[in-house]
Amino acid sequence: MGAQKEVSLQIQGMTCAACANKIEKGLNKIDGVEEANVNFAIEKTKVVYDPEKTGIQDFEEKVEKLGYHVVHDKQTFDISGMTCAACANRVEKGLQKMDGVSQATVNFAMENATVEYDQGQVTVNDMIEKVKKLGYTLQVQASKEEAANNKDEEIRHQTGKFIFSAILTLPLLWTMVTHFEFTSFIYSPDMLMNPWVQLALAAPVQFIVGAQFYKSAYKALKNGSANMDVLVALGTTVAFVYSIFLGYEWQVQGQVGMPELYFEAAAVIITLILLGKLFEVRAKGRTGQAIQKLLGMQAKTARVIRNGEEQEIAIEEVIVGDMVMVRPGEKIPVDGQIVKGESAVDESMITGESIPVDKKTGDVAIGSTINKNGLLTMEATKVGKDTALSQIVKVVEEAQGSKADIQRVADKVSGVFVPIVVGIALVTGLVWYFFVAPGDLRSALVPAITVLVIACPCALGLATPTSVMAGSGRAAELGVLFKGGEYLENTRNLNTIVLDKTGTVTKGEPELTDVLPEQGFTEEEVLTFVASAENNSEHPLAEAIVKGAKAEGVQIQETDSFEAIPGYGIQASVDGKMIFVGTRKLMKRENIVVSSVEDNMANLESDGKTAMLIGLENQLAGVIAVADTVKETSKTAIQRMHEQGLEVIMLTGDNQRTADAIGKQVGIDRVIAEVIPEQKADEVRKLQQEGKKVAMVGDGVNDAPALAVADIGMAIGTGTDVAIEAADITLMRGDLNSVADSVQISAKTMRNIKQNLFFAFFYNSASIPVAAIGLLAPWVAGAAMAFSSVSVVLNALRLQRLKLKGGQ
Repeated sequence: MGAQKEVSLQIQGMTCAACANKIEKGLNKIDGVEEANVNFAIEKTKVVYDPEKTGIQDFEEKVEKLGYHVVHDKQTFDISGMTCAACANRVEKGLQKMDGVSQATVNFAMENATVEYDQGQVTVNDMIEKVKKLGYTLQVQASKEEAANNKDEEIRHQTGKFIFSAILTLPLLWTMVTHFEFTSFIYSPDMLMNPWVQLALAAPVQFIVGAQFYKSAYKALKNGSANMDVLVALGTTVAFVYSIFLGYEWQVQGQVGMPELYFEAAAVIITLILLGKLFEVRAKGRTGQAIQKLLGMQAKTARVIRNGEEQEIAIEEVIVGDMVMVRPGEKIPVDGQIVKGESAVDESMITGESIPVDKKTGDVAIGSTINKNGLLTMEATKVGKDTALSQIVKVVEEAQGSKADIQRVADKVSGVFVPIVVGIALVTGLVWYFFVAPGDLRSALVPAITVLVIACPCALGLATPTSVMAGSGRAAELGVLFKGGEYLENTRNLNTIVLDKTGTVTKGEPELTDVLPEQGFTEEEVLTFVASAENNSEHPLAEAIVKGAKAEGVQIQETDSFEAIPGYGIQASVDGKMIFVGTRKLMKRENIVVSSVEDNMANLESDGKTAMLIGLENQLAGVIAVADTVKETSKTAIQRMHEQGLEVIMLTGDNQRTADAIGKQVGIDRVIAEVIPEQKADEVRKLQQEGKKVAMVGDGVNDAPALAVADIGMAIGTGTDVAIEAADITLMRGDLNSVADSVQISAKTMRNIKQNLFFAFFYNSASIPVAAIGLLAPWVAGAAMAFSSVSVVLNALRLQRLKLKGGQ
């Protein structure tokens, strides 16, 4: 038996000592576990085990199977020193191999790492030291302002190095240009052709400006791997050293004329790669603009009432419970509830919905939205990191930092790419030296150097993360929040959309739809009596009638008496007359004949409406109907889904007749009705068993089990009501068009990623043979390699201008 190890795990979800016993027994049954103790009070488990037989992953899987969850600490770091995807792979693998690290994801485009770990086994300092040994610098992620300043400082530093390098390289480039037959008329001073003058110009570029390539290459090789810098350092050093040898040979042998040197090739390659990196850094900064835009929406100050006085304070100083005043035209500083005033609020920056929303006392206001035309007083309910905007920024950042599955393929390829390229370059040199130009070292070196330079896999490393950043950022601006890169990737594979009815297809609140008076009564008369009687009821249908009557300008009267009759309806006395509102049973009890309206009742009910009979004294006065009305956008949105080849199914607890009526109204393919919330997840599973890729769209609270079971869970809602935790995608607008938008964004982003990967793969695989047969000069290869990365980033940036068919 090997040496024993001990690990401590934080457990979430235990409710009593029985839970602790269950976990303890489960862990003790694992082969290789010597002892497991679970402490319910501190929610921790200590496991002593034989690492040759089992490990932490087995413990975590066991705990999850038992219905509990192992909690990890999470930290995001900034990484400096990475130059290509191979560097990112090496850092990621190094972190993942550490004891106590359960997951590590390194994003080359964002130059950061997200690590999930157990503090009891590994510390932040351990990780920093580990990455330092690999040749990079890891530090806890700075604030947004610090990060922006660091990025600006990096751009300034790289710009200075590029200018210095360009000044020294320009004379060398000049001499090279005059070598060509068609440019031989351009004057070039003889002094510039001298090998030692060229050496003096090229050496600072090679060893001062190019020092970063040597350092990175050394650290990579020391750790048993190879990256882009190995190729650059190798290629330029060979050209530089061989040029010194040729210069020495020319000097010793006293040759006439000047030798053909390659100092300019080495210097131009380094200068162009620096220029490419400079463009790349600037362009990569733009892929993260969506988050900067979101953060820029935040108000900087808030006007609060404290001790009876109005005072302006920094947004960070607002606390829950503060009374906040918001004047017309101002940004609402934090999330809160309106306690006084009415206004229209522009929520487009949060939901993507351009039409201002009317707000009144009791309504929720979202921080960073704009108060258009009325003075509002609101009570702060969520501040700082709890506001809707902060939650959105958090989700977008996590999505941009996560990996799509397609990226893992690119990572694997780029991880083995550099050693293969070095091998190809070596073979190329040998073939030229022994077969193409026997014994001519000069002829053999040029194609070998060119292969090394042109094959750098930078574009490959940038292809996926830049598109994910740009795509998820643009989606957030349109009110669609993808929780991770894998959801952004997989949404396009959906073929079935399952919609909850209430609050998703419909508005979720009943409205008065029909008033049908009997002969001898007017519509206004009937509505007056019904609304006056229902004004005493707290039932949602009663509230809908009263609200509808007020909208019609009806004067509501006081009741002399009121009684709710469970299962029947209500009875009330208004202006000395008895009013009855309710079912057929109520009318029968009061001996009121309803046969004349049976057809109307049936028609209303077949339209999915709730119809109520109205009796005045002992006479039928008419029929009134209330319905949860369909959202204006639902029909168009479902039509868009059909155009995308999606089957649309509605899943609801309502009765079949009502559900069918709603389904028919909006063009739904299939209706599954009378399903209780607990059964919704089972219905989704049945669809998956039919081979369908299913998205469940619901309010994110009642539908949480179904959202979790579906291939993609989409929570639909607005602002602070969004159940971000329950769903894979959060749709900020209360509009089904966002479902079609999310599928469209996913498809466009994946197409963009595939374009980038095709370009990167095609570029590398096509250019290596061209370089190997000697059709490319080394400096041309340097330029092409540098700008391949820039072109990939610029292609990703096209996603930031994405226009959707739905008009957003």
